[in-house]
Amino acid sequence: MTTLTRADWEQRAKNLKIEGRALIHGELCEAVSAATFECVSPVDGRLLGLVASCDAADAELAVADARATFESGVWSRLKPVERKKIMVRFADLMDAHAEELALLETLDMGKPISDALSVDVPGASRAIRWSGEAIDKIYDEVAATPHDELGLITREPVGVVAAIVPWNFPLIMTCWKLGPALSTGNSVIVKPSEKSPLTAIRLAQLALEAGIPAGVLNVLPGFGHTVGKALALHMDVDTLVFTGSTKIAKQLMIYAGESNMKRVWLEAGGKSANIVFADAPCLKAAAEAAAAAICFNQGEMCTAGSRLLIERSVKDEFMALLLEAMKGWKAGHALDPATNVGALVDSGHLNSVLSYIEAGHAENAKLLCGGKRTLEETGGVYVEPTIFDNVTNSMRIAAEEIFGPVLSVITFDTTEEAIQIANDSIYGLAAAIWTSNLSKAHLAAKALRVGSMWVNQYDGGDMTAPFGGYKQSGNGRDKSLHAFDKYTELKATWIKL
Repeated sequence: MTTLTRADWEQRAKNLKIEGRALIHGELCEAVSAATFECVSPVDGRLLGLVASCDAADAELAVADARATFESGVWSRLKPVERKKIMVRFADLMDAHAEELALLETLDMGKPISDALSVDVPGASRAIRWSGEAIDKIYDEVAATPHDELGLITREPVGVVAAIVPWNFPLIMTCWKLGPALSTGNSVIVKPSEKSPLTAIRLAQLALEAGIPAGVLNVLPGFGHTVGKALALHMDVDTLVFTGSTKIAKQLMIYAGESNMKRVWLEAGGKSANIVFADAPCLKAAAEAAAAAICFNQGEMCTAGSRLLIERSVKDEFMALLLEAMKGWKAGHALDPATNVGALVDSGHLNSVLSYIEAGHAENAKLLCGGKRTLEETGGVYVEPTIFDNVTNSMRIAAEEIFGPVLSVITFDTTEEAIQIANDSIYGLAAAIWTSNLSKAHLAAKALRVGSMWVNQYDGGDMTAPFGGYKQSGNGRDKSLHAFDKYTELKATWIKL
């Protein structure tokens, strides 16, 4: 791990080349309209540069190019072993440029540089490498047939994929989608969030350097209501994948129906329950995990443990441990390697988080810590990690996704009550339970309507397990071999011998 100091990172930031142009068919280009928008760092308010503001005209160019590249077969029909070599080379280049990618990620969306370097970049390159390594290890099928017939079941790439990715983990989320989409032979157009477009542009440059042909990966920075909408409505986009809010996910489903009935895979919001039973194997470990679950990445996580459910008999003991654990999570300058809570993504989002804190006060929840903006003198966008006690599940701070370091504490008396509270949500992304009782753990895990279930830990898993949710958390699944299903069509071929 690097031993760079804040001063080192500050100097690198000053010398960093910021690329804000779109990338179509391997060429960096301005938007057709020549429109741009300012990319401002939430770390300290500095102007990073101007970014191309693409719209429907750019979408037309990128989709036409992606389609032509796909039909040419230069990537879609490349030998699997050759695609694998290029994908692995792509991951190697990401590792070689780890510090540059981490710095771009931190400056663009505010996360601590130590997290960007130790979590985001390695996780992103692993997603590309893991998917690439799988290319020549996935087999098609032969159906059970009479002796004079042959039934083949084969996977084929869907064609042109549009990927709309979020601002909270822009590098990892992009690579979770690029890995299987590229590995299966598709051409991909990435629309990064206008709040964090920089790493996607740099990724596309590294992909070209690795040997991915021009036109296989295009990047269109811009806004959701312009270029994002244009991609979602485009008649020649075969599959749309998205990670973001439930509100936008619903709108994208409508656009798909209004256009060509493109396949739509949506990974949306969450309001995850972290349930601590009295028989948890270690209350201190559970308290430390609960603090991390709401503070990591400034709480800007769809899986944030934003609802903490505590059994009444251990409530007082646990809260003392939790408040002590929260002392270790403090907002700081995002380029300081010692910082573990960075900046929120922008001032608009800060105002949203602060409005929820006001709602908590208005609904008579009890503020235990935090609750205010901090570090204003830096010019950045920071908020104190916050805990509300005496919360009921009907309060806005418990029901709605805040996407910030704001924790709601809810008390329960029985296992049945805990499960009822946890499931009483429009979301179903993740949940955790802490118990020493094996039967209780299994039964509660089965009863909770979520896509990711953790026992005696929070936020477990790796590339080998799928990630996605139930209910209004969406239908998408990233990671694991199951993700490959989103980017392939199944064809049945029946042959009379």
